[in-house]
Amino acid sequence: MNTAGSLKRGTRLSSALFIGLAAGSAALMATLGGAFAAPKGELVVINWLGGSELAAMQAFEKAFTEKYPEVTVKEIPITWSGDARGAIRTTLMGGEKVDILINTWPSFRQELVANGILRPLDEAWTKNGWDDKLSKSWRDLGTLEGKVYGIPYNYGDRSGLWYRVDTLKAAGVTTPPATWDDLLASFPKLKANGVTPYIVPGKFWAHAEVFETLLIRTAGAEASRKLGAHEIAWNSDIVKTALKKWREMLDASCCADVSTMLGTDWDNASDIVLKDAKGGFFLLGMWINNRAEDNYGLKPGADYGLVQFPALGLGHDTDSSVDAKEFNAVTTGQNPEAADAFLDFALSAEGSAVFAKAGLASPSKATDTSLYGPVIKTSNDVVAKADVVFVLGDRLPAELGDEYRTQLQKFLQDPSDANIDRITDALEVKAKELY
Repeated sequence: MNTAGSLKRGTRLSSALFIGLAAGSAALMATLGGAFAAPKGELVVINWLGGSELAAMQAFEKAFTEKYPEVTVKEIPITWSGDARGAIRTTLMGGEKVDILINTWPSFRQELVANGILRPLDEAWTKNGWDDKLSKSWRDLGTLEGKVYGIPYNYGDRSGLWYRVDTLKAAGVTTPPATWDDLLASFPKLKANGVTPYIVPGKFWAHAEVFETLLIRTAGAEASRKLGAHEIAWNSDIVKTALKKWREMLDASCCADVSTMLGTDWDNASDIVLKDAKGGFFLLGMWINNRAEDNYGLKPGADYGLVQFPALGLGHDTDSSVDAKEFNAVTTGQNPEAADAFLDFALSAEGSAVFAKAGLASPSKATDTSLYGPVIKTSNDVVAKADVVFVLGDRLPAELGDEYRTQLQKFLQDPSDANIDRITDALEVKAKELY
């Protein structure tokens, strides 16, 4: 698996604000000398997950405390909308003593490391033999400046289209689209059957999924890496080509009106397609599998499926976008022994089974893969064979990420050539400020 490397960028957090948080971390590091045969005490976890993902995490925490009954888990729940990072920053700045942070943004991890908020995990990695549980690719993905900070506990393909089997069948779409022409040809059939062909959740961030996969399909994973590192300009032809390809979908009446798209969040999109059967396709990560099983009571493979975004025939049809959720250890934590035991449990057969049973894929080699349903197996096969790159929006500096999603909303409102020039120029101006 070929993953994106770390990026150089400015940080959003103020080092001065966090000097107090980082203070004392050396003392905590000194306590890590022994094995964690019997960790005790309170383990504090910042948890911003919701819905079925939250339920899976709490089931994991329960399994952990059953194995280590002298440890109690205290969750600090985060209330947020749009992007959880702002609320997490506020919590950390408020002086909370935190052991574990759940994270999904490589750029945010880099921001926290730059401000002394995260504890390196190299010593724990060596002591606990995590090389036997995680491949070098995963270690590299969690590494910054030669030190490991992130331990992934689930991952998945982000270039797949979700659909209901009965929705396609009722519209006369006999097989999920394999090519671009197949996808466009499915739109009138679905629309004639009272179904919005393609759901774009444009309210906050999830609309960017379409652009990112079209970028990969038209220019390749390496181009996405270079764009994320600003080695390619945002007003370059590769960006404009991806946007014009998206316009082909809009011109083919793929989607709802602009106001509806901009009022739709990712969970609404999931409900529309998989729960209410009022949408044909949508593009999001593998946590949707967990939602479909737990929230909707659907059977993977029988009631719903996942198909890779259709081939465009430009030489990049096996390239894919991926994501991962990881655990980070925070320097202010008061219980590093329990924190390291928590990380080790996530990579164990017992711990990874909790996530596998919830319909989430674990990168741990210890995972019993027989627990996976057909949708997860399909996703894992794709990722294993693909040239993959981490989600573009999650690799960008926070300010550029905000601008990126806003400008894509402006594209949905006006996908003309002139407006494509305006929004890509605006993104290039912002990128030059930050790199």
